[in-house]
Amino acid sequence: MSVPIEDYALIGDCQCAALVSKTGSIDWLCLPRFDSDACFAALLGGAEQGHWSLRPVASPQTSTRRYLPDTLILETYQQTSEGAVRVFDFMPLRDRRPDLVRIVVGEQGEVQMRLELVLRFGFGRVVPWVHRADGALQAVAGPDLVQLVTPVALRGENLRTIAEFTVRRGDRVPFVLSWFPSESGPQGPRLDAERALLDTRDFWADWASRSTVGGAYAESVRRSLITLKALTFAPTGGVVAAPTTSLPEDLKGARNWDYRFCWIRDSTFTLYALLSSGYRAEADAWRRWLLRAVAGSPEQLQTLYGIAGERRLTELELPWLPGYEGSKPVRIGNAATTQLQLDVWGELMDALHLARKDALGQHVEDWPMQRSLVERLEEIWQEPDEGIWEIRGPRRHFTHSKVMAWVAFDRAVKGIEEHGFDGPVARWRKCRDDIHRLVCERGYDARRGTFTQSFGDKEVDASLLMLPLLGFLPAADARIAGTVRAIEQDLLHQGLVRRYRPRRSLDGLAGAEGVFLPCSFWLVDNYVLQGQHEKARRLLDRLLSLRNDLGLLAEEYDPVQRRLLGNYPQAFSHVSLVNSVLNLESARGPAQHRSRQEPQEAVSK
Repeated sequence: MSVPIEDYALIGDCQCAALVSKTGSIDWLCLPRFDSDACFAALLGGAEQGHWSLRPVASPQTSTRRYLPDTLILETYQQTSEGAVRVFDFMPLRDRRPDLVRIVVGEQGEVQMRLELVLRFGFGRVVPWVHRADGALQAVAGPDLVQLVTPVALRGENLRTIAEFTVRRGDRVPFVLSWFPSESGPQGPRLDAERALLDTRDFWADWASRSTVGGAYAESVRRSLITLKALTFAPTGGVVAAPTTSLPEDLKGARNWDYRFCWIRDSTFTLYALLSSGYRAEADAWRRWLLRAVAGSPEQLQTLYGIAGERRLTELELPWLPGYEGSKPVRIGNAATTQLQLDVWGELMDALHLARKDALGQHVEDWPMQRSLVERLEEIWQEPDEGIWEIRGPRRHFTHSKVMAWVAFDRAVKGIEEHGFDGPVARWRKCRDDIHRLVCERGYDARRGTFTQSFGDKEVDASLLMLPLLGFLPAADARIAGTVRAIEQDLLHQGLVRRYRPRRSLDGLAGAEGVFLPCSFWLVDNYVLQGQHEKARRLLDRLLSLRNDLGLLAEEYDPVQRRLLGNYPQAFSHVSLVNSVLNLESARGPAQHRSRQEPQEAVSK
């Protein structure tokens, strides 16, 4: 039985990340970047695929964990019959190589500890050459060299590194795992673990203190913002969707994808969350990543990119990995790069429009690229596409995709009207109006009183919750109210929102999936715009209760088995949490700002 996803803690250095279980096993680590091969891949298999366990020999009688306040430093306290220990796990913020630090602190008595280190490069496939050099353990395979420095005596046993040692009250035993390019070998001075602990604590506490969000949900927002910061690749500003791959949306099913990349879809949501919370520098870094990633021919615009803007993210299956709880195949790379998703144009234009309006500068030099993108959209907006959910079935005329094309033209027109940019404004106004009319005619089921997933379809889709948030129609419009009711009727599962009703004819895959947490937050936002604040607050509180004990969320949730599903932790879920809190708690939150409308209470006056 695999460890439940919610039992994992995230640690990271804003360039790569690790997952640590409640029992003290690091089961996932990619070095030196989020998208590198994993050297610990037990998350998608077993211990033989690579892990690092550090725990008491005797079973703990009690075990608790937490992050040190407003940091990403994990503290685990374990009480045994012999005594008690405290373990700190963290990754120092990097101005050098990647390091992972573990410090065992004796709290009382004498505790026998056991370490087991299994390094397997290439996602659990490659057994390295392990040897000792300069008083450290070194493991080498191909381009990778990992070094472990510790005062504890280590020994090899069955292609594993083992240690047993005793910790007494007041003892502090450090372990520093570092990555180097194998061709250069270890470089520079070794890390001082205790100094790094203090420096890392101070960095995170200072960063969290910049949040401008107050109120009852301030602590929850700070935790989500810290998670979002941890998922940001510091050298480029790109935000990965998640630090993991192939954690299933359907246990034992095939809905397993690599999320260690950056999606254009998340652009405006991320900018709102950062700008509205006081993180202007991070928002501008994300904006600049967007511009670099999409630069080039508009015909080659992709749905997602690598963390430095890479375009070739070839999807492969790794047959030697059994998958999380037998969920196969395990995939790396993502074939969605080759899909046509019209919503990308809308998200990109909306994000850059927001950046101009919210004091990130006019950036006149960026307009020619935006203009060329909109001119390309003029040629293709009438085509079917794979849509926001990246279906692997036949293309369709998705309603949400057409609405996002409307957003692209609308923001382009506003760029000319509000900022004085040049462009064929009359032609783009006509495109905007034509799309609006087409969506209201062909994407709306008048008999039922709801917008539909695609033209001529009878199904609804949670992406339709975005229509009032984008300003396509006001929340008070009867067609929007009818759509929200239809989604409540068809897609709510134990009070939470599914993306759509999965069917092979639509997405080309068998099986179902859990409720999609960002969509549930979008329903909160709709309730706020409708003036149903108590209903919004109840749903928001329910969503917050789904976080694990450390405040982390995955992409989806299974209300029956009461467990998180999908890649973890998920940036989109945490961004949505921040925005929903701002919508509910602010006089004018992201939903009102983006849609250019007032909440329902104000509209009715």
